[in-house]
Amino acid sequence: MTTSMTTTAAESTPDLPESRASTPAAARGARPATTRDRKRHAHTPLNPRRSIPLTLLTGLVLVYTLLPLAWLVINATKSRRGLLDSFGLWFADDFSLWDNITRTVTYDDGVFVRWLLNTLLYVAAGAGGATVLAVLGGYALAKYDFPGRKAVFAVVIGAVAVPGTALAVPTFLMFSNMGLTNTPWAVIIPSLISPFGLYLMWVFAAEAVPTELLEAARIDGSGELRTFFTIALPLLVPGTVTVLLFSMVATWNNYFLPLIMIKDPDWYPLTLGLNAWNAQAQTAGGEAVFDLIVTGSLLTIVPIVAVFLLLQRYWQSGLAAGSVKE
Repeated sequence: MTTSMTTTAAESTPDLPESRASTPAAARGARPATTRDRKRHAHTPLNPRRSIPLTLLTGLVLVYTLLPLAWLVINATKSRRGLLDSFGLWFADDFSLWDNITRTVTYDDGVFVRWLLNTLLYVAAGAGGATVLAVLGGYALAKYDFPGRKAVFAVVIGAVAVPGTALAVPTFLMFSNMGLTNTPWAVIIPSLISPFGLYLMWVFAAEAVPTELLEAARIDGSGELRTFFTIALPLLVPGTVTVLLFSMVATWNNYFLPLIMIKDPDWYPLTLGLNAWNAQAQTAGGEAVFDLIVTGSLLTIVPIVAVFLLLQRYWQSGLAAGSVKE
């Protein structure tokens, strides 16, 4: 009888570990982990791990990037005397921004406006032409198979690795023999060649334009030009804008090529023109116009900043294209 009761009690009472394991977490006083808690503690690109050294480094890079721009904006508001007598990173007593802008665009019979128009010409013809050639060449190299395609790829990669300064002297000698130096063509024609833009469009077109879509258009009777303009070109807009922005910045800031090609001040771009104003103070009897140089430099970067802000969404999508494999 005693043995039977003992056996019955043992069977009705579970082991302690199993009973504890089967007890709900809330009954033991511990809160169960929720999905929200797991997302909070998981470190993902949207929820990265905080790093104090990386934050400090990013702050230093931000200061290094914005400090020259802040200096330029602040000093463009100063008169010539205030530019020399005041602290560089703070405003002077006299606010002369509008007067500086007026004097900059009217100084020396408005030569600054002429330099601005020259720069716009070089950008429109050089950067625009380079973008068109890069789009056409990149699309052809990505979607057509022809003999020598691998050789072209090797040439393009090699051209990307060659710095532009290494080609300056041969380019000058070639254009000098053709009688094109000291003309706008000496700046426009070399700007049409953009190996990096061609390579970028090549890679972008290979991913952005499906080959099956082109084959379907050809089966429906569409010609190659119609297929390119109606189907491929709209898909290439992000990459096209990206190449256009890179080409525009390179042509807008181009200094060395116009320096060796152009001697006539009437064909100077803004980079050479501002440098001529800076060198003017070092010549005998030359007028120091440092306030106009600072204001002109500020006016020079305004169009580039505006273009980047207007085309930012196309530029970002163009850089991100092909980064995710479907």
